[in-house]
Amino acid sequence: MKFTGRFKSRTVHAAIIAGIILFAIFAPDSILRDFSPEQQRTVSLLTLAIYLWTLSKMPTGAASILILAMIILLNLTDSVEDAMSGFLSSALYFILILSILSRVLIRADADKVISTKILGIKNITPRKIALILPVFMSVLPVLMPSAFARLKTVLPFVDSMNEAFGFPGDSVFKKYALYVTGFVNQNSTMIVYTGGGYPILAAQLLKDYGIADLGWFDWFMVIAPPLWCAIIVTSMFSWFYLKLSYPSESAEDFTMEKDLTGMDHHEYRPTKRFWFVVLTFSMMILTWIFTDPEKVPTLLPPMILLVLYALPKIELITDKDIRGFNWENFLLIGASLSIGVILDQNGTARVIAEQLIGLVPEDAGTVLNIIIVAVIMFLFRMIFIVPTSAVIVIFPVMISYADMTGVQVLTLAFIVIMIIGGTNILPIHSPTLYFAFKEGVLSRKDHYVMAVFSSLTFLVVSILAALLYWNMWC
Repeated sequence: MKFTGRFKSRTVHAAIIAGIILFAIFAPDSILRDFSPEQQRTVSLLTLAIYLWTLSKMPTGAASILILAMIILLNLTDSVEDAMSGFLSSALYFILILSILSRVLIRADADKVISTKILGIKNITPRKIALILPVFMSVLPVLMPSAFARLKTVLPFVDSMNEAFGFPGDSVFKKYALYVTGFVNQNSTMIVYTGGGYPILAAQLLKDYGIADLGWFDWFMVIAPPLWCAIIVTSMFSWFYLKLSYPSESAEDFTMEKDLTGMDHHEYRPTKRFWFVVLTFSMMILTWIFTDPEKVPTLLPPMILLVLYALPKIELITDKDIRGFNWENFLLIGASLSIGVILDQNGTARVIAEQLIGLVPEDAGTVLNIIIVAVIMFLFRMIFIVPTSAVIVIFPVMISYADMTGVQVLTLAFIVIMIIGGTNILPIHSPTLYFAFKEGVLSRKDHYVMAVFSSLTFLVVSILAALLYWNMWC
């Protein structure tokens, strides 16, 4: 990089940091005057965290430690232990354990087996795989609840397919596959309430507030049709966007008819180790589907499976696997969860939500109310790092305004669930999105163009579903 380029880069970052400092100084007497001093400091910290984890060149792990230090320095918790509360979340260790287990799938060559079967299909092309992949990812949550586990399972398969077709590491095929494993994977989590931590939490909130006690199939019928509509639209947009953005590469990536006969992938045969891993993984997934999470915690089956794989004579997991985990990302997720807990506990998120909801006119019609509520949800989601924190805080506030807006409470609840779950613009908005982005295949421009379009699509689809579909279930 030339000196002028480095100077401009440093100037931009210095300007952003100066802006954050000025915001922290002057906002308490202006836009944050209705917040308590502690809440004002929390908002300023959140602003700093968003910058550090999205635009800053500081290493992610160091930035996360800085955020934890700022929580202590700003006296946002009663003790150091409370500042580290995000690291007590079971979700964090669920990601840790599933990341380690995903290596077992690779070690058992599961990605090669899948690649062998798919590449063995007659006249298979990258275009056909690109069409199949979103469909596959949009139904996979039925069998594999964790979005992160799905990402860690599918990514090796994507690499194998990309290599089999002889594409470079940043091919259009892989860019599109990363979009699917990041965005489609994250959004499809909502298809069933056993699809991950967020839908499980949302379903529990429906019960706790006496709105509805939906069964597995009822939830599926309410959420799946609008969810699939949004996924189809966003997948088509991303496909054409990438093809037009990289025309010299996309012509080969998506139209190539290639003879794959004789490649190593076709000669691969499953081993006993492969079938052992498939059987044990299937037992874990079936346990998630058919057991009550309150009696059998979601974290317990993968914990047992990790121990099983580490036993002598099996040794599918070793100390090297534990040491090889990306601990920088562990720090990121733990710190972000800590901020989410603070936003909830000190009332910062609730004050923000109440001010946003105050924008809803009391005499507005149902259609206008739904649109306003949907837009508020979209803006509110941008404040939060993870969807679970957002839904915990906003859900009770929104439900209390159901009578005022004239919107059916169940419809309003699913507007909240759909938009919060479907709005993922910043990489830190979900661990799945972040890890897909960190692969380095998608540029910042690619990510944000597809992220903004995807999130706006979920906003529009949620409004249409509230007006045309969800009212049938009220």
